[in-house]
Amino acid sequence: MPAVTLLTDFGLSDSYVAELRGVLLSCAPGVTLVDITHAIPPGDVRAAAHVLGRAWHRFPPGTVHLAVVDPGVGTARVALAIRARGHFFVGPDNGLFTPVLRDAVVEIVAIPTPPGAAPTFHGRDVFAPAAAAIAFGASLASLGPLFRGIPERLATSEPRYEGKTVLGEVIYVDRFGTLVTNLTADHVPSYATLGVEDLDLGPLRRTFGDVVTGGLVAFVGSDGAVEIAVRNGSAARRLGLGVGGQVRVRLG
Repeated sequence: MPAVTLLTDFGLSDSYVAELRGVLLSCAPGVTLVDITHAIPPGDVRAAAHVLGRAWHRFPPGTVHLAVVDPGVGTARVALAIRARGHFFVGPDNGLFTPVLRDAVVEIVAIPTPPGAAPTFHGRDVFAPAAAAIAFGASLASLGPLFRGIPERLATSEPRYEGKTVLGEVIYVDRFGTLVTNLTADHVPSYATLGVEDLDLGPLRRTFGDVVTGGLVAFVGSDGAVEIAVRNGSAARRLGLGVGGQVRVRLG
């Protein structure tokens, strides 16, 4: 039986994650459950998409990924079950699956809302039973009709060139206060320097230890994006930057 991963904004202070896991274990006895995170900021679909985009492909083919960050729960937004890149994804049609859908051949069905489902807890009453059914061997076609619309996708920005400067932006802030950007090493050659507002960060470094404690450092993170951190501190707090903040690469 394939594993089921869970990604939500439910937190761990309430019963919500336990209820989700209880339904999965009841509907698919023996299934392996793996928590990606339940600490997505409430309703932050963009952050959820980023985390899911980093994590899903680290799992073996056939894994079922249950992702529930659903500020539109109970509205006309569609509940989806998706097969893409050899994996399965279950969750709301609100852009959460943008990284998965990019340039992928997909099969998508719309999951109907069963009678008696709580309009504020589709994670438990709609998505979890569907994910469990897939893990237990059900076909997508058995879950609902073919989805004939165009899945929602989040707008994404690309770095742009202005003369000898590349302008990128922060797309995610992790729990350490590290700023993850939409830049890659290709945008920052060895002779280039990075800057934020009027602050010069210098060239790319290899790791945090290349600067003194409390120092700012820019490096290529483990997922290939250029990141900005403070050694033993928070770059977000030090720089006062969040998602959408501009990062500059000077090429000359």
